[in-house]
Amino acid sequence: MIGVQSIMFDEVKNSLREAYDQKVEQREQRTIQPWKLEERSRFLTLLEQEERKTVLEIGAGTGIDSSYFQSQGFDVTCVDLSTEMVKMCQKKGLTAYVMDVCNLCFAPASFDAVYSLNCLLHLPKAEFPIALDGINALLKPDGLLYLGLYGGRDQEGIWKDDAYEPKRFFSFQTDSELQKQLRRVFDLVSFRQLPFDGGKSGLHFQSAILRRRDE
Repeated sequence: MIGVQSIMFDEVKNSLREAYDQKVEQREQRTIQPWKLEERSRFLTLLEQEERKTVLEIGAGTGIDSSYFQSQGFDVTCVDLSTEMVKMCQKKGLTAYVMDVCNLCFAPASFDAVYSLNCLLHLPKAEFPIALDGINALLKPDGLLYLGLYGGRDQEGIWKDDAYEPKRFFSFQTDSELQKQLRRVFDLVSFRQLPFDGGKSGLHFQSAILRRRDE
């Protein structure tokens, strides 16, 4: 991977936007792995148990997960950095906006829950705490956050073998460091490590369910 030191944050975001703008149809047609469906279902069950109503998805892509939550009766809003991804969400009847996770333009305490799957791993580590603080501000008291990331080692930079063009930026954290970052802001409801590729990448999936901490 190519280190972040020489890469400006705006360049990272512009490259990500360009890469994902070109992959709308491909990502819309892809098959979702069963373990991701199980993760989504697990969070849905918690939302239903706690009678939550409003959900924000960050990094919604083509709106597959947002459409699912909406079909289950939730009031869903979704955001993505990619203009083309947001257009696809809007075609599906979703309320969707082009937004940067570090600059979410919603009123404080707007949502019962936030769902983010494999989005924040594109943030440089210096911006990760900013994103967490912003998400926390949008949650209602006792609100829930589902955060899913790939990680397990300490590394960030451009993925040189990435199939996307421009090649995307990824930031990976160890389990201990990620939990430290999350506990700074939220109460940790659960944290799980899930294998996803037979160990080929040396990474695993980090699944966290978090709750807004009482002030």
